[in-house]
Amino acid sequence: MIGEILLQVVLPVFILIGAGSLLQRLFRLDLYTLAKINFYYITPAAVFMSMYLSKMSPSLLGMVVGFYALYIGILYILSFILTRSLKYKTGMKAAFTNSVLLDNAGNYGMPVNDLAFHGDALAASLQSLIMALQSLLTFTYGVISIQRAKLKGNYRIVIIGFLKMPVPYALVLGLAFHAFSVPLPLFISKPLTYAQESMVAVALLTLGAQIVKYPLRLARVDIYLSLLLRLLAAPTIGILLVLALGIKGIPAQAMIIASGMPTGVNASLLAEEYNNEPDFAAQTVLVSTLLNVITITGLISLARTLG
Repeated sequence: MIGEILLQVVLPVFILIGAGSLLQRLFRLDLYTLAKINFYYITPAAVFMSMYLSKMSPSLLGMVVGFYALYIGILYILSFILTRSLKYKTGMKAAFTNSVLLDNAGNYGMPVNDLAFHGDALAASLQSLIMALQSLLTFTYGVISIQRAKLKGNYRIVIIGFLKMPVPYALVLGLAFHAFSVPLPLFISKPLTYAQESMVAVALLTLGAQIVKYPLRLARVDIYLSLLLRLLAAPTIGILLVLALGIKGIPAQAMIIASGMPTGVNASLLAEEYNNEPDFAAQTVLVSTLLNVITITGLISLARTLG
């Protein structure tokens, strides 16, 4: 099973990431434009179509939201205890906690889900919902924690940034259109479908281009502490919650796999934007993504056994 997962799920993901890294080195791609295409068109389209075609019942949707709230809450408590016991300064506390809480549910998690479940509509819907919740967390807690650390205190920016996020709107519209069985005309559904189908390739190419610009430095102990929580503690919490909540089948597998994503690029982007431990944040993104080839393989195998 592990060999099959490596060949059918993990290897395709990292080939595309490697292709993005190579293209970035050869042509110096415009990362700003790539990020905007992903964030404002491809990802919202994928979320909308996943919700529109969703097979999730209202009870399952509520269970996923409850699972995610507990999952993030436990991770936050662990991060808080660790950063406090190590007497990190306020800025480092924010950067460390973001590196643990803000995972790559979008341009890494969605393709992994697609490959692991062979495009299953229910699995895709679950991952889309988790990605939307992750986006909400990023632009609320993620930004607020750094702003508080930098003593800027301008929470108006947070509210404006949140309102500009397209993913939550796509999520709500997709669920609404699904609930009321609103038919989509072909001239709307086709572009959205094309965007959804392009997400795996474009998202992973973008991720590869983003991480290649960071030099690899492995001397900081705090990086390994972040990886310990992100790649080991997080999926352990996910597994325990799935078992405790009695979740079965594809939902159980999807949520377990979603809990094992590496640190998201947004953690690094926020650190760079506010000049708050940018080197630490960049290293956690790069190293956790590289090591995830090992951890996600084992987690997918375990999830299929438990599910």
